[in-house]
Amino acid sequence: MSDEVIHDGEDEPTRRDFIYIATAATAAVGEGALAWPLINQMSAAADTLAASSVEIDLSKVERGQQIKVLWRGKPIFVRNRTDKEIEMADQVDISELRDPQKDEERFVPMPNGKINRHMLVMIGVCTHFGCIPIGEQGKAHPTSHYGGWYCPCHGSEYDTSGRIRLGPAPRNLDIPPYKYISDSIIKVG
Repeated sequence: MSDEVIHDGEDEPTRRDFIYIATAATAAVGEGALAWPLINQMSAAADTLAASSVEIDLSKVERGQQIKVLWRGKPIFVRNRTDKEIEMADQVDISELRDPQKDEERFVPMPNGKINRHMLVMIGVCTHFGCIPIGEQGKAHPTSHYGGWYCPCHGSEYDTSGRIRLGPAPRNLDIPPYKYISDSIIKVG
């Protein structure tokens, strides 16, 4: 028997292997350092992020009044509905609607969990061709039968909940993403 050591083909790492690994690690860190500014510049600018949301003070909208606020270049209709308008929205047979949606489904809960059905918040863009509907309580056009909004481009009519009732629009006026910051202030976007 001899005292020979038999190797199975696996040698200990050499100095050369260490240099290869260290060089590859340094190159990877360098590439990451170069890529970071390129990727970071693709993020939205601070002024763009600020414009992507808007706060609205609901306490300044009187009962029966509507205001229009711009958000991302789109008009947002905020209507403080009267009890009569809410009653009109409740009397609608949902099965007769083209885009069936209950009135209470078109609202976001306040911080206390309750729904304020007086404050209706919608994107004021007709869902047919993108025109801006006009009207408060159907006063904008004498043929409006539903007390809501009328699109003068192709005659779509929306009820007091912003639901499509007549005309070519395929769906209800959209509800923007919003949340209550307090009982009287919402943040759209």
